[in-house]
Parts: sequence; C-alpha cells; structure tokens
Amino acid sequence: MNARFLIRAAVAAAVALAVLPGTAGASSPSRTPVVLFPAFHLTKLQVTVRGQTTDPYCPRSGTFQDWYQNTQASAFSQVCQDELETLRYDPNPAKPMPLRFSEQPGVTVNVIDYGKTDSAPFYETLYKTLESAGYQRDKDIRVAGYDARLTPDQGGFLARAKRLVEQTYHDNGNTPVQLIGHSNGPLYAQYLLTHTSPAWRDTYIHGFTPLAGNFPGQGLLYSVLFTGLNVPDFGYPKTVDNAVSSARMYLTAPSTYMSASDPAVFGDRETVIKDTSTGRAYTPRDWPRLLKDAGLTAEQQIARYYIGFVKFRTPEYFPNVDVTAEKGSGLPTIVGATLPNLTIGQLVEQSQFILASGDSNQEDITNNANRVWSAMKCHSYVLNDNPGVDHFSLPSNNNVLTRLLATLTAPRHHC
Repeated sequence: MNARFLIRAAVAAAVALAVLPGTAGASSPSRTPVVLFPAFHLTKLQVTVRGQTTDPYCPRSGTFQDWYQNTQASAFSQVCQDELETLRYDPNPAKPMPLRFSEQPGVTVNVIDYGKTDSAPFYETLYKTLESAGYQRDKDIRVAGYDARLTPDQGGFLARAKRLVEQTYHDNGNTPVQLIGHSNGPLYAQYLLTHTSPAWRDTYIHGFTPLAGNFPGQGLLYSVLFTGLNVPDFGYPKTVDNAVSSARMYLTAPSTYMSASDPAVFGDRETVIKDTSTGRAYTPRDWPRLLKDAGLTAEQQIARYYIGFVKFRTPEYFPNVDVTAEKGSGLPTIVGATLPNLTIGQLVEQSQFILASGDSNQEDITNNANRVWSAMKCHSYVLNDNPGVDHFSLPSNNNVLTRLLATLTAPRHHC
C-alpha cells in the first residue's frame, strides 16, 4: 500500500467523521457567540409592589422600573423607589450571609427580558457593531443581566448564567462563547469563571473581555454610604429626603461592599472619606473604623463578608481563559468625599469630592489590578489602554470594538 493511497484514505476518513451525527464536527463552524454582563444598574429591572406597608406615603401597589437612563414616568417618587428597593438585613449569625437579605414586604424584583439585548439598552452601539459583522441579537448576542443590588452568590445568578452560556453554546453550533463585561459586570463574569470547572471552561468559553472591570472595587462606594446616588442618571440627590433614602438603600445592599475598594489591593493609597468634624481621614484600610465611627453596626457584618468578595489576585482565582481587557485613563475620577460629619443622607457639592486619576468613574488602581493575570501559564492576557476615553464610552469606542471583533475571530489557547 503506497503513501499516496494512505493519505487519500486518511482524508476520506476525516471527511466522513466530520459529518457523522453526534460528533464534535457535526455542526459547521459558527461565529464566536457573545454573552454580555452589563454594568452596575444597566440591567432593566421590574419592581412589582403589592400592598406594601413600608411607607404609607408611597403607593400601596403598582410597578416601576429600575435602570440607568430610565426616563419612564412613575407614580413612585425616587424616594419611594429607594425605600421599596432597600433590602432588609437579618443579622442572625445562624443564617448564611447570602440568605440574610430579603425584599420589603409586598415587593418583588425581576430582570426584564433576561438573556435578550433589550434587557440592557445602553449597549446599542456594541450590538450594532456586532450586527455589522453578521451577528444576530438574541441568537449569538445574549445578555446575562442581574439585580445590581445583589452579589453573584445570590438570586440564583450562578446557575442562571451557566445555563445561558451553555444554551448560547448549543444554539450556535457548539461554539465556545466570549464573555464580555463592563464595569461591575466583569465581577459577575469572574465569579462564574472561578466557580466552574476547567473542563466546563474549556468546553464553553472562548475568552473574556472585561471593559474597565471593577475587580478590586472603587473608592467612590464608601462616600455613597453617606450621600446616596440616584440610579436613573447616576447623579447625587438634590434633597435631604432623597439623600437619606438613597444612602439607606446602599447601606444594606451587599453589592455596595463588593464594589468598594478592597484594602488588600488599595491599602492606604487613597483617601475615601474626610470628616471635617473630627479632622479624621479614612482610607480603604480604615473601613472598620469608618463604619464604627458612623454607628453602622450591622453594616460592619456585611462589609466584613463582601469587601473583596470576588477573588482574582492569586493563581487559584485566575480566570484561566484568554483575556483581552480594556481600560480608559487620564481623566479626573471621584474616589471619595470631604463631609462635615458621618451622618446618613448628606447633600454633596462638586467641591467636596476627592479626585484621583482614572477613567472618570474608576481610578487607575482599579483598572490596572487585573494585570496579575499576565502570570496565567496557558492563556493569553492583554490590557489595552485608551487614554482620554471615559468609563461609559468604552463599550462604544471604535478602537475597543475593532479589537473586540478581532478577538472574536482569534483562536483560543489551551493548556
């Protein structure tokens, strides 16, 4: 039997195997599908209220939506929305921490159009760019939205996100999926990647693109405990009532602490609160003293558990998939505030903010933290800087999107 015959036979066998039902080659190669993890409060939430008794001055029943850039008129004022979305916290140490949180009586909260691009309209430019390359919404572009008040160990996030990734993989010719996250979204994607097996990642994941991933947290969240922050425009409250309602909402939301700068990364490299009544300044390392001085006893329990909650810095918590990260830089960024005291619900002016260099939302310490992943042994890592591009413009920046399209067509690395 000569060599030419052997080659022809091998090729024929390979072609036959490629078309056998149930084999890995049964489906023709597809575009790398995408699952997006949106930023903090960029997922559309529906809040349903039935017979609430939390505040007699608010409607007893009805609905409203919660998401950044929501302009829908509502019978529920911003104060009412804050109060009804404020999680109740049970400090009972016998309960596992993730189970200590509950909604106000009569309130339910759900993601609108989970899995669909309509659930996160902020990313329209990203969707259109992918469509220009042949992608189809809700087929090979899907969105893993979440309730931004909750951490990824709550609300069924992990099981739901795994199902979405697996379904996206199967619906697109068994093609591994690219995870894209923006801001807080990469925290949820990282939690998924570090709570699945190497075999699962090798089967289902093509790679990970964090856009300004908030992995170690940011200083801004400490001042929000005292000033609040309104979701529809990410602006600071203009009335004391609103500042109180908003600050209280963040005080019992576990994601507030997950998103606050982790002293294991920040140490005392930034000041997050200055209290002019005592002359005391607080850095991330001082968070226990800050909460104690503010009389926030239950909140100390939440903070102790959730600050630094999503691990990423050591090899056992590396994502272990190919990473193409993006960040902005060179812009003044709020990392804290100078306050007259530590009371809850303060109005704040621009002159009171403490600034550092960053992307206008997250400081450089935050945006550079994932550089530790360059030590991954089997997977590629790159962090692209975009000087002058602000935090919320990254997902629509032409250079970022051009690199994303290249990433989606690049082969992945394997161990």
